[in-house]
Amino acid sequence: MNMTSSRPYLIRAIHQWIVDNNCTPYVLVNAQAEGVIVPKQHVENGKIILNLSPRAIRAFHVSNELVEFETRFGGSSMIVRVPPMAVLAIYARENGQGMIFDKEDDGGGNAPPTPPTTTDQSKKPKLRVVK
Repeated sequence: MNMTSSRPYLIRAIHQWIVDNNCTPYVLVNAQAEGVIVPKQHVENGKIILNLSPRAIRAFHVSNELVEFETRFGGSSMIVRVPPMAVLAIYARENGQGMIFDKEDDGGGNAPPTPPTTTDQSKKPKLRVVK
């Protein structure tokens, strides 16, 4: 069963966690990805770091298709739009805690764990009834 990407949910949750801990959420964005609308003059090496602090942005919204908010750059108001797949990391400015996303994540969630391939039957767990 194919599932939608977990990335937008993680972005929302980690953003809230960082804000709840009185830290400043930053996102690292691949500014060259399709659909990214950011101020190009602030892009370095194809990437941009954006401050997602509630004091720095307005109308913050994360959907499965888009991370969107209004902010100011150089005194001019701008609506920033970033597809969740272009978000490379979200972290707290103060301590670096957060999450780095795998570039290859195509949105299907994590693969199920691979069962161990041991042939030693004595290492299998044994269940017993406890009365």
